[in-house]
Amino acid sequence: MEKIALIVGASGIIGSNLAHELIATGWTTYGLARRPQTDVAGLHPVAADLLDPASLDAALADINPTHVFLTSWLRNDTEAENIRVNGGMVRNLLAALSPKKSVQHVALVTGLKHYLGPFDSYARAGALPPTPVREEMPRLDVANFYYAQEDEVYAAAERDGFTWSIHRPHTIIGKAVGNLMNMGSTLAVYASICKETGRPFQWPGSQAQWEGLSDVTDARVIAKQLAWAATAEAARNEAFNITNGDYFRWSWLWPRLAAWFGIEAAGFDGTVHSLEEAMAGDAPLWRDMAARYNLAEADLDRLASPWHTDLDLGRPIEVMTDMSKSRQAGFHVYQRSEESFFDLFAQLRSDRLIP
Repeated sequence: MEKIALIVGASGIIGSNLAHELIATGWTTYGLARRPQTDVAGLHPVAADLLDPASLDAALADINPTHVFLTSWLRNDTEAENIRVNGGMVRNLLAALSPKKSVQHVALVTGLKHYLGPFDSYARAGALPPTPVREEMPRLDVANFYYAQEDEVYAAAERDGFTWSIHRPHTIIGKAVGNLMNMGSTLAVYASICKETGRPFQWPGSQAQWEGLSDVTDARVIAKQLAWAATAEAARNEAFNITNGDYFRWSWLWPRLAAWFGIEAAGFDGTVHSLEEAMAGDAPLWRDMAARYNLAEADLDRLASPWHTDLDLGRPIEVMTDMSKSRQAGFHVYQRSEESFFDLFAQLRSDRLIP
């Protein structure tokens, strides 16, 4: 039977990698976004606004997906708005698809804020979970738009009879221009600026993050887990953590990232150095660098999201993710995290996004 994928957020860091994965393995693949990209060979772009049911009905009139992958969200000023908007987007999409009766499986990507709390109360000392975080941990007693998105999937599954899977990555490492949360590209741009100006490549985060264990998720790895869970019997109606499968300490990795760029690393010196503050005035410098080195993107804000990197690296705890559940279910993909960063840096340089 033909497998027809609808990727919501196909222009993003996860969705674009998922599109490559599915197309390479023979799926008919549609990519839905407000401004869908067209540079992925074999991807059928679908332009629609998830907040506009009429727009969805028109865009999806002739598309009958068997599998839906929800990889998109919108950031708002408060968690109440995050819940209203992001829960509504999931509800609107699944309502538009409901009459077709074609959907067999829906996959939703959320993240470790499921365990750490939303932006409004992120990783605060009074509600820090034990690590490594595990899928069976109960929801926190706080409002969280991830929970609202999950509940919309559960309700639609009950109504329409499809199976579901939830995927909870840690920080995603991969290429995407214009992405809201992109540590890998942010650090690559920061290192490039440090090399250009002679600034120290200063660790921006907390002592706990510098000294503790951590992990990340390669965008290629979560793409493979999403593809696996779409058809694996053991993945039906389950939530899965997803990381590369290794652990590291930033005190070990930070000098290695610096060495890739040929610059000196400065480690934790007793205080947190906000990367957002450090890069606040760098937009004009980046425009000059883009002109000097013939870079493809001169807008710093489309490459770097230092506010999000500050959240990740400033946490007062180490963050480790247990991968036992999906390993036992049959997903065995592994990726060395050091190489996730190096592969990304090389791709950014090849694509003329960094000097």
